[in-house]
Amino acid sequence: MSEVTLQVDGEDAMVALGARLAQLTAAKGVIFLEGDLGAGKTTLSRGLIRGLGHEGAVKSPTFTLVEPYEIGALRAFHFDLYRLTDPEELEYMGIRDYFADDALCLIEWPARGKGFLPKPDLTITITHQGAGRTVTLNPQGPRGERWCAALA
Repeated sequence: MSEVTLQVDGEDAMVALGARLAQLTAAKGVIFLEGDLGAGKTTLSRGLIRGLGHEGAVKSPTFTLVEPYEIGALRAFHFDLYRLTDPEELEYMGIRDYFADDALCLIEWPARGKGFLPKPDLTITITHQGAGRTVTLNPQGPRGERWCAALA
């Protein structure tokens, strides 16, 4: 399975893509989110977390590094590593504890945690394309391949 590239026009479409991904992931796995500031990583994450059934606000964890969500029996963790100064800080916050088989981890700016993060199931790269966005989904293993096949 190769990567899937989608054109996404507008915030509502990005949220809808996140909701579709929520259905496919069943709140399990690791997804890396890459793209410039303002590309739509947090918007996609909001759609995904709401797609899992969360009804409250979904805010960017820029200052806290991680925002946990418990939705019934589902667990999701939204990381934003933009402000991370040293990847070793992840070790001090117990990063490994978050990557359980029964949780979904969304990680913005994953390059900043290099060496301390597990291999993702899927890497999503969002780039500006005119008024919309190009979203490239690159599977990194069998789970990511199943998700991409379902979206293709």
